Amino acid sequence: MEATVHFINSIIWSKALIVVCLGAGLYFSLRTRFMQIRGFFEMCRLTVQGEKSEAGVSSFQALAMSMAGRMGIGNIAGVATAIAFGGPGAIFWMWVMGFLGASTSYVECTLAQIYKTKDAEGRYRGGPAYYIEKAMGLKWYALAFAIATIIAAGFLMPGVQANAIADSVINACRGTAVCGPLDGQMLGMSSVEALKLGIGIAVALLLGVVIFGGVKRIANFAEVVVPFMAAAFILMAIVIMIINYDRVPEMFGIIFDSAFGTHAAFGAMMGLAVEWGIKRGIYANEAGQGSGPHAAAASEVSHPAKQGYVQAFAIYFDTMMVCTATAFLILASGTYNVYSPVEGAAPVFQGLAGVPEGAGYAQAGVEAVLPGWGAAFVSIAIFFFAFTTIMAYYYMAETNLTYVNHNKKRPLTVLVLRLGIIAMVVFGAFHNATLAWALGDIGVGLMAWLNIIAILIVQKPAMLALRDYERQKKLGLDPTFDPDALGIKNADFWRQRKQENV
Repeated sequence: MEATVHFINSIIWSKALIVVCLGAGLYFSLRTRFMQIRGFFEMCRLTVQGEKSEAGVSSFQALAMSMAGRMGIGNIAGVATAIAFGGPGAIFWMWVMGFLGASTSYVECTLAQIYKTKDAEGRYRGGPAYYIEKAMGLKWYALAFAIATIIAAGFLMPGVQANAIADSVINACRGTAVCGPLDGQMLGMSSVEALKLGIGIAVALLLGVVIFGGVKRIANFAEVVVPFMAAAFILMAIVIMIINYDRVPEMFGIIFDSAFGTHAAFGAMMGLAVEWGIKRGIYANEAGQGSGPHAAAASEVSHPAKQGYVQAFAIYFDTMMVCTATAFLILASGTYNVYSPVEGAAPVFQGLAGVPEGAGYAQAGVEAVLPGWGAAFVSIAIFFFAFTTIMAYYYMAETNLTYVNHNKKRPLTVLVLRLGIIAMVVFGAFHNATLAWALGDIGVGLMAWLNIIAILIVQKPAMLALRDYERQKKLGLDPTFDPDALGIKNADFWRQRKQENV
């Protein structure tokens, strides 16, 4: 099974996808005239504004929901994995992907707002499946994305997050008075396997409590948890940088030298730095993957571009702050390994013998500076990062299930999805990390291929919305949206709202 999964993963994550993701980000940056720079202060302003209603959530709640999806284990274990296989230079290419990806996020999230609709319960729904059908007129393509997302978000990707929670708890617990050495047997399996199974069941039960409460509970939970966990983690990274202040210049030098192939040790890994930086950058911030638009569509705004701006800011926050925080605490403390691209060769750099790539790098980094509780702190951070991401995955899967059900209320299919994602959390926590990451990568890659091709084709309405928003702002107005005035067809929700307000 593992061989088949890795083979499929290698096809989906060929260099072609790397080129497409980078190329799309650069193209949209040029088309929007680098709105991620020009509109930075507008992004910040809009992030804390916006109204919520019975049908939709506030802009900040939508941001928190999308950040819940973006800020998962990719921000900790994903960054560590990029360093392990691409060298420190991979961090630079994660930054590049984050900067260019902000414009990609604007396009996909604005399209989601333009073509959103209401489901049978009166809640806003939207995302790539909706704008593919309405803007492209290709129902089969929209259905393909919806099914791919249900499979990816509902069954393939949650296992990565659950596995990371289990592994981080074991890393923090091993050898303590609570867990002991974990080298015995329990319930007919090893102590580690039994503990991972128990953790998976506990996470699954907690997830059930949240997702059976519906989208409003998800939004309310994310609104509280996401800002808190991000701030705490970034603060920890800052503390470690202050303690290791003398290594900060060296750390930046290693990142840039490795990124451009000029570092003596990592020079031969420039290609891998680009590949792993982009690959893990997409996994971490999800720009172009098509996940952010689902939460963006749920927002209550007066103009689609408003949520586009907010979601562009989400990419900055995720990559430039959270991912960078992880990279800094790992590199500043020297607790990482970089593997040779030559199979069987000795590591290019080994600062952490015996620890596999992943969250253990971050745990060791904090533990080296703050012994005795650093590993536990990172384990708690990973739990919140990963749990909120699983929660967001469920919302994405449910939204696409709603699309497949033609916005009709079909409780049995929703129940099957809920039970399925709960089961996959237990499965992912129990099985090995390599298989979990491979399955997650397949899910991310499938969605990215289908969505990026779509937004390259149907980008025009998002560009029209941007120009319209900027025009109204120059006139001193609070922008409102009229699709007919812009020549945008099939924006049924906005057309109906205009008629109701006449």
